[in-house]
Amino acid sequence: MSFSKAIPHEDALVNEFRKRLLAWYDVNARDLPWRKDRDPYRVWISEIMLQQTRVAAVIDHYHGFLTRFPTVQKLAAAREASVLSVWSGLGYYRRARMLHAAAKVVARERKGKFPETAEEWRSLQGIGRYTAAAIASIAFGDPTAVVDGNVERVLQRLSGRHFGGDEFWTSAESLLDRNRPGDFNQAMMELGATVCTPRAPLCLMCPVVELCATRGKLASADRVKKQHKRQIDYALHRRDGEVFLVQRPRDARLMAGMWELPEIGMPAVMKKLIPRSSRNHKSNGVAQTPLLSVRHSITVTEYTVRVWDCPPPETSSGEWIAIRRLSKIPLTGLARKVLRKAQVLG
Repeated sequence: MSFSKAIPHEDALVNEFRKRLLAWYDVNARDLPWRKDRDPYRVWISEIMLQQTRVAAVIDHYHGFLTRFPTVQKLAAAREASVLSVWSGLGYYRRARMLHAAAKVVARERKGKFPETAEEWRSLQGIGRYTAAAIASIAFGDPTAVVDGNVERVLQRLSGRHFGGDEFWTSAESLLDRNRPGDFNQAMMELGATVCTPRAPLCLMCPVVELCATRGKLASADRVKKQHKRQIDYALHRRDGEVFLVQRPRDARLMAGMWELPEIGMPAVMKKLIPRSSRNHKSNGVAQTPLLSVRHSITVTEYTVRVWDCPPPETSSGEWIAIRRLSKIPLTGLARKVLRKAQVLG
């Protein structure tokens, strides 16, 4: 008994699948903070944060964000710089800007009333088909299926074939348990995230393995993106409780308006910039040692970041920022990581 052909709509096989999946989810669902209740604001925040970001990276940011902005009214009233500051470290800052804009619509135009259907949610900035279905089904029980990468993988392995485009949504809708749509959608995503994983799926632990056509053997149709490597250097310049930072242009494609350390070129510029006291003299010449180094990944690029205790190039147009103010301005995730490692930022 398996979904060896296109997933059928209403029959005993589908009902058995729903029953087994939900029973498994009721026992094995991860204890995640946004699952404590079905508050639409909290569900919304979690779904935006989870876009293109791992669950483990979201949890601390989720708590911090709700501490600073506990209601949609508080979020709507905040300055954009404050929102970006709290968001720092999650990346994809366009999500935070659109979340902020959508909060203003809910708080002011809708008088604090949240949309209740997936269709209504999609009228807000930053809310696509998946996010709208997730929020509406979880918070309001709207019977709309979700499709993310985890669900796609489960559907394809379950049926034994590769899908494309709307086939995913049609198949997901045919399986959806309309009595518990929110729980069912979360169960599908949970299954893909923890059991039906991209590599080495845990089929022996799968609650629906007997209904699966492939037992995890269906090869992925996606190509693994090649990881690029790059080295980059920054200057960390401090004086009397201040640090020198530069702000990215307001019209920058990535991380617009965020603050970061000034980048410096290597190697010629460094010889001029590094103070003599920070050089290690060796018989074969002068060796320069960075203050610290970190690794940082953005999409398909892995950076080796070296940080030098030196003034920035004269062409750097930045500002001296009081260290006590660093937690209040929107820092890039990399700048925050470096300043913490340098023990400048707590």
